[in-house]
Amino acid sequence: MKKWTVILLACVGLFLLAVKGPAIPSTANINEDILPAIESCTSVIVGKLASVDGSTMTSHSCDSNTDRTWINIVPHKKHKPGDMTPVFLQSKRTKGPKDRPLKKGEIPQVAETYAFINTAYPCMNEHQLAIGETTFGGKRELRSKEGIIDCPELYRLVLERARTAREAIRIADELTKTYGYNDYGECFTFADPEETWHFEILGPGEGNKGAVWAAVRIPDDHVGVSANASRIRQIDVNDPKNYMASDNVFSLAQELGFWDPESGKPFEFCYAYASRRSMGCRRREWRVLSRIAPSLNLDPNGENFPMSVKPEKKLSVQDVLEIFRDTYQDTPFDMTRTLTTVDRQGNTVKSPVANPFMNSDLMRLLKVQRERTICCKAATYLQVTQSRSWLPDAVGGVVWLGYDNPATTPHTPFYCGITRMPDSYMVDGRGGYRTDCAWWAFRRVSQLALFRWQPMSQGIAKIWTEMENKAFADQAKVEEEALLLYKQDPEKAKAYLTDYCIKMAEDAVAAYWKLGDDLWGSFTRYF
Repeated sequence: MKKWTVILLACVGLFLLAVKGPAIPSTANINEDILPAIESCTSVIVGKLASVDGSTMTSHSCDSNTDRTWINIVPHKKHKPGDMTPVFLQSKRTKGPKDRPLKKGEIPQVAETYAFINTAYPCMNEHQLAIGETTFGGKRELRSKEGIIDCPELYRLVLERARTAREAIRIADELTKTYGYNDYGECFTFADPEETWHFEILGPGEGNKGAVWAAVRIPDDHVGVSANASRIRQIDVNDPKNYMASDNVFSLAQELGFWDPESGKPFEFCYAYASRRSMGCRRREWRVLSRIAPSLNLDPNGENFPMSVKPEKKLSVQDVLEIFRDTYQDTPFDMTRTLTTVDRQGNTVKSPVANPFMNSDLMRLLKVQRERTICCKAATYLQVTQSRSWLPDAVGGVVWLGYDNPATTPHTPFYCGITRMPDSYMVDGRGGYRTDCAWWAFRRVSQLALFRWQPMSQGIAKIWTEMENKAFADQAKVEEEALLLYKQDPEKAKAYLTDYCIKMAEDAVAAYWKLGDDLWGSFTRYF
């Protein structure tokens, strides 16, 4: 028995390496003058009048084979005059027994920093300010090594210091102007209880300290998307209600020869500083906007789409999760559409092994054209946030978070007022397989499902659907109890929500460890 177990595990290990496929490219190892082919995250932004309950929402599918998997809560802190805070370069790690980001410098600390949920890219603070993210690269010559702040650190700093999206953008401007931005082009999708903003930032050019950026307010009744391509086109700096930009937004483009005002062509941020070449990015934009406003009949091969659209029906968190589970099903871009077989009754059916997450070897073998779907098997986690103005911050802000592939994972709530995460969520699983790490419970299931995707994914969906449905069904009751406690003592409400969130998450982790074992037993004959 032990012999066969070892052989089976060895085969599975080889399979897991195979299904991983080529790593999604990171900005660190792309050597093009323009970096358009980064296809590693998606974010959907929802205005308060576009949601079913008045929530603003943002989101982030952290589609990465390298980002850390641990999540913790950074508490609210007060600081003394003269205190300094270190700034780290998250893309560089120290060598030695403790893997830590490289310290890049120090900046003066503020008197008070806010608590926040600290994922690979920190996602929400105690004032319900939430952020999503996608990398779009931009023109290579904009990267500057003179600055000390990279994208994840800018996330952290604004969540520690800002209460609203507008304030976050102003703080980002002040910080990068003073200490310099040293990363590639990034999009931050901000949501506070009242507003949502699409913010894009790049370096100021080699040898310069600072940044260049622009931001567009998403209308309250609209939904926007970012999918690793710069999207901001023309901006109206005379309309501060809906647009914001760095002081150098026009002058830097002229200085570097990216735009000539004498040409008669309007300034367009995305073309001046980046590119719209990647079809893998543009098609995700098309799919998101087409799902929520199908009557627009957008062209799937188009280059530019509306910055945001009014949805034909208002969106719930569940609707946004469904968008992130999209694999272009029922479209010509479904990679499984030709992978059929004939069943015992003589009917043509989809092959049991057809799946939308095939590695490059299988796609070549089966002559399948690769499509970068919204749903991504490389996701470290997916977060969908809710910010609600009519509730106290500790109760109104909630992050619906699930580890690994969104198509195989339940998303459970984490309120911004909680004081700690489950123990297994604070363990990084990137170093190898660990049974004390929550990420691996979900990772194991998602990878096993790739053996026979059609039957296995259907069985898995029954599990996560039941968990998510329960969480959404219980939400109103849980928040009613939290509000009663909040009126007595805010700390009691935070303790109650902490216990609730931990139990929901731990129950999901336990269920998935069992599910993984059940999949072994049910499908071993196919391995």
